[in-house]
Amino acid sequence: MGAALIWIICALAAVAQSQRAPPERVVLLPSQDGRASAVIIVSAAGQTVLEQPYLSAAIARDGAVTTASETADTVQLRYAATLAALPQRAAVFLLYFDTATEALVPESAARLEQIKLELAKRPAPEIIVIGHTDTVDTSAYNDELSLRRALAVKQMLVEVGIAADSISASGRGEREPLVPTRDRVDEPRNRRVEIRVR
Repeated sequence: MGAALIWIICALAAVAQSQRAPPERVVLLPSQDGRASAVIIVSAAGQTVLEQPYLSAAIARDGAVTTASETADTVQLRYAATLAALPQRAAVFLLYFDTATEALVPESAARLEQIKLELAKRPAPEIIVIGHTDTVDTSAYNDELSLRRALAVKQMLVEVGIAADSISASGRGEREPLVPTRDRVDEPRNRRVEIRVR
């Protein structure tokens, strides 16, 4: 009986304390790759959308939502401990290729050293290599070419000392262009491999 009474008192104290608790807060951080992102908050009072980096929303116990604009410095000061505990953000690299080949253009070949340095900073990197093509050839050929490009980059990373089992490779063909085009268009920015390092 005493244990149950203690639990009830603790539970009542927790309820009383939660009524005085500050509101929940959501802050939209900028996406790493610069793409647009958003957070949708659904509460008893309705729906609120945060669409710009550093917008914040305070959510009261009754569901009322108050939005505000923060700065990067303010967020860093207020949430320093939380931000420091986050895992290291993914690094994203793009390498470009000559038409219909697995040969890197010279500028991209030169970037391999930068990628190697980034990988060296991570104790156990997880690497995803995704190949892409332009729309010059058929979809079937482009699927095959994109995979060959991804496997070629994987091999380049293995040759600079990255463990092969930490690298996954896949091809997306012409399905995810950086620059949308019609069929049979030679677009250099679509002939690429994307390397994501976590």
